[in-house]
Amino acid sequence: MPQSTAASRPDPAAALPLHVQKLAALGVQRRYRTHSLLIEEGDEGSAVYVVLSGRLRAFVSDSRGREVTLALHGPGDYVGEMSLDGGRRSASVQAMEPTLCAIVTRETMLHHIEKDPEFAMALIVRLIRRARLATESARSMALLDVYGRLKNLLESRAITQPDGTRLVAERLTHQAIASEIGCSREMVSRLMKDLESGGYLSLVQRQVVLARDLPARW
Repeated sequence: MPQSTAASRPDPAAALPLHVQKLAALGVQRRYRTHSLLIEEGDEGSAVYVVLSGRLRAFVSDSRGREVTLALHGPGDYVGEMSLDGGRRSASVQAMEPTLCAIVTRETMLHHIEKDPEFAMALIVRLIRRARLATESARSMALLDVYGRLKNLLESRAITQPDGTRLVAERLTHQAIASEIGCSREMVSRLMKDLESGGYLSLVQRQVVLARDLPARW
């Protein structure tokens, strides 16, 4: 359930890019608890959510409850802009942790785009980037096997450490990985166990550490 934000707290939007600050200033701030559903796939869209703190997950699901994660969004991101054409929501959005958003109505958003060319260009670039990511995701699903998709995910999230190892800072559960690469949790668990047994990765405080380059195929 959303909760009103206390006015006495420091404004988290101050650390965001200027064009995002301007957009957030047009909205009303709301807090969401972990697992709260902000947007439901198929609903009519009437607002854009600017993330000020916390993290959101955009996903699609089927009638059997199976889910595929489309993207993760943190501070400075905004979600819901795909409904600016008046269409229904194309995906659901859920809070992954306590999250603060600024909610901007569709009408206000359209007026802001008209008045601020800099923001309009930033929005266009964002939509182009999203289209590229969607193309890459479709290519991955069509041309790579499950291991290939797992390898891409781990390597894209890993950050090189001083000792030469690479650390996936985000604590990814096997279910979260499965939702992102489009397979079962059991398949992810089996592959991760095999890679750990082979000395390619290890788990340190629930974080994945890549000890050496992952093999091209498994």
